[in-house]
Amino acid sequence: MKTILTIENLRKIYHDVQGEVVAIDNISLDIYDKELIAIVGPSGCGKTSLLSILSNLEKKSAGNITFHKDNIRIGYMLQKDALFPWRTILDNCLIGLEVNHTLNEKTKQRVIDLLNTYGLGEFIYKYPNSLSGGMRQRVALIRTLAVDPDILLLDEPFSALDYMTRLSLSDDVYKIIKNEGKTAILVTHDLAEAISLSDRIVVLSKRPAIVKKVYDIHLSNKSTPIQNRKCKEFNLYYDQIWRDLDVHL
Repeated sequence: MKTILTIENLRKIYHDVQGEVVAIDNISLDIYDKELIAIVGPSGCGKTSLLSILSNLEKKSAGNITFHKDNIRIGYMLQKDALFPWRTILDNCLIGLEVNHTLNEKTKQRVIDLLNTYGLGEFIYKYPNSLSGGMRQRVALIRTLAVDPDILLLDEPFSALDYMTRLSLSDDVYKIIKNEGKTAILVTHDLAEAISLSDRIVVLSKRPAIVKKVYDIHLSNKSTPIQNRKCKEFNLYYDQIWRDLDVHL
């Protein structure tokens, strides 16, 4: 497998009036091309901080981050869709291209093709308030894909949705990521979601976060995320990973 990203001895320290707080401590990890890797861990352990550092929204305190491709592009999909209500679905999806000054007829047509391919063609000229929550998140993903990123960062992309919509959208997102051949890093609190979607799962400890364990997910008859939940290995992975989490009820 080709490595697209290497994280070495990553450390993140926050400072406040009471002193310093070590959020991430000495994390090392390789991310492979076209894999979907999930990051799980207790609340507040630094999962979102890790994505923020990879996207350059926050600065690391120590360590090295190496992208094994020139001019690599990162796409970041947040928990909330953050669609602008006064812009059409198409115009919302073109925002990244406008910001990057790469909007032209070719890139615009690619976005239109993505919307048509993934079931949003009839809503291209409608506004976000006419869409369901799941459809809005699908638009948010296509907006992220519009700039043709090499790596997708997904921060709890289903957390604001009801259970049934989460299940349906996880299938949609999985299909889109795999069809488009993207590398994706998913942060989630939902173990079932992580197991059903990902190729590998990284378990982080409580803060300061270290890599506690990495699981390669091998499911018999692997298919869509909804179907993957029925695989015989699913519950075994769930029980093992749950025991690894530093969660005390």
